[in-house]
Amino acid sequence: MTIIDTPRRLSLRNIERAASLIDPVFLHSPQYECEPLSQALGAALTLKVETLNPLRSFKGRGADFFLKDNAAALAGRPLVCATAGNWGQAMAYVCRARGWPLVVYTATTANAFKVDRMRAMGAEVRLHSDDFDTAKEEARRFCASSGALLVEDGLETQISEGAGTIARELLARDAFDALLVPLGNGALLNGMGLWTKAHAPATRVIGVCAEGADAMAASWKARRLIERPTTQTIADGIAVRRPVPQALDDMQDLVDDVLLVSDAAIRRAMQLVFQTAGLMVEPAGIVGVAAVMEHPALRSQKLATVLCGSNLTPQQIVQWLH
Repeated sequence: MTIIDTPRRLSLRNIERAASLIDPVFLHSPQYECEPLSQALGAALTLKVETLNPLRSFKGRGADFFLKDNAAALAGRPLVCATAGNWGQAMAYVCRARGWPLVVYTATTANAFKVDRMRAMGAEVRLHSDDFDTAKEEARRFCASSGALLVEDGLETQISEGAGTIARELLARDAFDALLVPLGNGALLNGMGLWTKAHAPATRVIGVCAEGADAMAASWKARRLIERPTTQTIADGIAVRRPVPQALDDMQDLVDDVLLVSDAAIRRAMQLVFQTAGLMVEPAGIVGVAAVMEHPALRSQKLATVLCGSNLTPQQIVQWLH
């Protein structure tokens, strides 16, 4: 089914605009099939490598497009975001480039490397509770009392549209039976899904969640908001307890399926990609590869996935890659 660019939150035209506005440092990331990896998986899998940029994640696309598209309205207004780490780094990077202050809320358990990078780029980082969604609620309370603006990943349309440029690049060079896309708050999946359904309608768009953080998957399948009391996964970047309702609405006609993967498969995928492709990828960024490992029915198809983050602490590298 071809998506008509009419009354929906996300816009194909904005994905086109984003491709011309986003800082080129984030665009045209490498994409290729790693032959040793495909042989090990028993599947033809193309990798879109979103880790070779100043942030080592895909988040710069959405952050840069959001700030550029809203520059006049946001100028002089205090900005706040909540993050598991990579979104905060992206906001810190683009705010620093404009000389805008930024307050970032994250959990006390957040990746220390990501926290250090946010601070190094000039953001004020506030650690709150041991849970990302609780930290986000604190950020929301702070904004309500201070007049600052919460830039919420998964909610603001330009963030998804910026991420949609990944599918624009990916599909310009090849055709696939299915795309395997990490699913956290939905910005990456929805942006890529919109472009894919419009330009490659035969390609299935499949989100991938960690088993221990399945709120988005359960909510999408039930077509209603489902929250979880906790998350339990090493994939902190997609560990969502409370889905963004608008992102769930966006998913309904853009996503063909959502799969779950275990932490054991995530660790095996990290090791396999490191050994065969020489790439260090964080848990949330490699769940597409883990899905091929745990869902054998995928292997007969021509597949692509996004490796969307590589921010690991030295301790995590030793623990998970060796």
